[in-house]
Amino acid sequence: MEITAAMVKDLREKTNVGMMDCKKALQETGGDMEKAIDLLRQRGLAKAMKRAEKEASEGMVHSYIHSGGRIGVLIEVNCETDFAAKSEDFIEFVKNIAMHIAATGPLGISPEDVPAEVVERERAIYMAQAKESGKPDNILEKMVDGKMRKFYEDSVLLQQKYVKDPDKTVQDYLNELVAKIGEKIIVRRFARFQLGAE
Repeated sequence: MEITAAMVKDLREKTNVGMMDCKKALQETGGDMEKAIDLLRQRGLAKAMKRAEKEASEGMVHSYIHSGGRIGVLIEVNCETDFAAKSEDFIEFVKNIAMHIAATGPLGISPEDVPAEVVERERAIYMAQAKESGKPDNILEKMVDGKMRKFYEDSVLLQQKYVKDPDKTVQDYLNELVAKIGEKIIVRRFARFQLGAE
């Protein structure tokens, strides 16, 4: 199948990947647009993994105030270079993640950030619920593990469904930005304040 300039342009608009990479992906997938998108996403993720060892000491701190001054978020996101930190894509990402945090109130960035006592309390509640089902012990653990996975998906930033696009997680959104910018990006820390809440 002949790969036309229009096909390459269409793929570039959908993925924000360079023209030559789009052309190669289309050639490798026989012009199948969906397969080409998947291939480029896989390669972007591979690039992101390679960058994981790099130092991310640039970036920005951003504040977001929502709901008439009732909720506020302060967030620090890091990248490798000042150039990337000033890019529109990076700045938009930081603003979007601050807004996402205001909307969802995550307990931490990753599962390791959730306090041990919160995890233990959740596990105990889920175990008590599971025992009421009368299932055998080996099944109870699987039930609790499944509920804990759901707990993390709901309460940990990187595993949450991204509010502006629930078809992807915040981690997916981060990976897309890493693939596009070509630098390591880390959500370093955040604080969320809600009027009258502890």
